[in-house]
Amino acid sequence: MANSLILSLSHSLTLSLSHSLTLSFTHSLIPMLSILIPVYNFDIRPLVADLHGQCEASGKDFEIICFDDGSSESFKKTNREIRGLEHLVYRELEENLGRSAIRNALGKAARFPFLLFMDCDSRVVRKDFIQNYLAHLQPGALVYGGRSYDAQPPVDDAFYFHWLYGINREQSTAEQRRKFPYRSFMTNNFVVPSDIFLHIGFDETLTQYGHEDTLFGMELAKHGIPIVHIDNPLEHIGLEPAAVFLKKTRQGLENLALLWYAGKLVDTKLLRTYLALQRLGMQKPMAWLFSKTENSLVQNFTTKHPSLRLFDLYKLGYFARLIQEKP
Repeated sequence: MANSLILSLSHSLTLSLSHSLTLSFTHSLIPMLSILIPVYNFDIRPLVADLHGQCEASGKDFEIICFDDGSSESFKKTNREIRGLEHLVYRELEENLGRSAIRNALGKAARFPFLLFMDCDSRVVRKDFIQNYLAHLQPGALVYGGRSYDAQPPVDDAFYFHWLYGINREQSTAEQRRKFPYRSFMTNNFVVPSDIFLHIGFDETLTQYGHEDTLFGMELAKHGIPIVHIDNPLEHIGLEPAAVFLKKTRQGLENLALLWYAGKLVDTKLLRTYLALQRLGMQKPMAWLFSKTENSLVQNFTTKHPSLRLFDLYKLGYFARLIQEKP
């Protein structure tokens, strides 16, 4: 009888443990999303309100974490209004960390197994934006939704060049992006499993604007982590005047030069073109030609009919000069 009691208890414990494991496993498959937004000098209230509403409608566990990375006091005052929302963390950092470090900090602060990163100067354009991501979550892959721009050019001509570049060079369909899945990746709107992100992270040696997404994509490729491209864009609404856009372009090229000096041959169209010039021995003439035409090129970008082809030459010439000027 004692043996029978022991067998009965053992059977009950096994069933109980099996049930607990099944519940645990099933719960681990339930999509739980941490939405991570680095904030810098932008009103994020509309973006957060749209995301919060869609998340609540989904019925899934979620959190929204916003870290302000050294914005002016006027933007901080505005964005503090979101602090009353449930499942939301808003924090103002004491010093500016930069584009890579702020994303790493957000990833470490997240509680849930899937991380949705996005730029603060974004607009939700799909009513099923969150649901669409939830339907595509994959434990071993990054999912990139894309970027879009308003179909109509901006009323203010000062922002036209940035819009023109964005709608022709950054806006693309998932089908187009799948042809070059790693090269087409940008950091404005993607979901990644937290274990993958915490293992790879963003390279914090790049402190200014540009190419942190290129390096992150390279690391994904190196580790054999696929990028799944879907049509789930966020609209980029943070257009900047041509002078500011050009300044950030130069910062990105300076980052690319730093990667070149470090021996990291990242896969970009510009770098492939420069290497072709180098093989032909034309990199020095290109740098010289740029020094003679730089001002004329910049003037073109501020006109009502800027040329993206000339902009390609501008970037190539600026990069060639950076490499030639290395001590």
